[in-house]
Amino acid sequence: LDGDPEGVWSPDIEQSFQEALAIYPPCGRRKIILSDEGKMYGRNELIARYIKLRTGKTRTRKQVSSHLQVLAKRKSREIQSKLKDQASKDKALQTVANLSSAQIVSASVIKPQTPFPPPVRFWPSPMPGQPGHSQDIKPFAQPPYTTLPAPVPTPISESDPEPAIAAPVWQDRTIASSKLRLLEYSAFMSPLCLQFKHLFVHIGPSNPGYSDPVLESIDVRQIYDKFSEKKGGLKELYEKGPHNAFFLVKFWADLSSDIEEGSGAFYGVSSQYSGTENITISVSTKVCSFGKQVVEKVETEYAHLEGGKYVFRIHRSPCHLPEKYMMNSVLENFTILQVVSNRETQETLLCIAFVFEVSTSEHGAQYHVYRLVND
Repeated sequence: LDGDPEGVWSPDIEQSFQEALAIYPPCGRRKIILSDEGKMYGRNELIARYIKLRTGKTRTRKQVSSHLQVLAKRKSREIQSKLKDQASKDKALQTVANLSSAQIVSASVIKPQTPFPPPVRFWPSPMPGQPGHSQDIKPFAQPPYTTLPAPVPTPISESDPEPAIAAPVWQDRTIASSKLRLLEYSAFMSPLCLQFKHLFVHIGPSNPGYSDPVLESIDVRQIYDKFSEKKGGLKELYEKGPHNAFFLVKFWADLSSDIEEGSGAFYGVSSQYSGTENITISVSTKVCSFGKQVVEKVETEYAHLEGGKYVFRIHRSPCHLPEKYMMNSVLENFTILQVVSNRETQETLLCIAFVFEVSTSEHGAQYHVYRLVND
């Protein structure tokens, strides 16, 4: 098919096949709904579709099914060959007999669940090119990502055809909880008389795909001391949850502006979110210095329906920044905790912890996003 022998699984097809196995977990006879399309697919159909998108070569869902069966038999033989005593072999055979080919091939069946990697040390040693600051959190330098194996679903009978909902593509890959997503964030300075603005920090819109890596994780306990421990602080909020709403952003701020500072310049912050519900959000921004809260600003924003989604915009919210000559030393001990909540229920929709350094890069403002975990 497409000039490619259908019985041959070349390295590029096999690579795409393995990627698809990691993306789409076994789901028995259920269909998977892709939330960005709203269509229902069987797992093998999605794998075949993924191979076509990645390689341009066609493999049918039946070919995918046959390939899974071949790999499952091979995996079963490997397991048996590694077991020495007959009792262990019999037990392994019994376990394998109750699994589908898809479940046998899935890494999580054969291998134990791997825990998160050891906690990343947060401010250990100087970074090349960034004197006196951290080595571990690098702007856009993406180290190998760790993905947890897909969980094995419980066996599903033929009379149980309920669809499995695939998580939206942007969840786990962007700053987003199950109810709210950060679309854009910027802090800037602009002359009052001009439209031009200089961006100190900026998170722009993104459009990730299922093949993109998920966010790295950092233990939330490593940064508790950077934020206020008062009521409503990071520790209390995290314990309350939901944990999928908590993120850390490391900014390298670009201070190389040509705009003259002074009374003629406006300092502001703009942010934009999209959500699934028509609600009113409350946005609390807490500024901390040396872990102590120095100021809190609370803003309210109403939903606007755009393209089938509810969008929230906070535009040009005024802010105050230290003098430029103080920036470097100030930013080292300067953190911001932004909490977006449902104004009516007080439920936390997003909680973003910001930490800063001054960028020495010619590329200007940069950032790196982490998911906060407690493992």
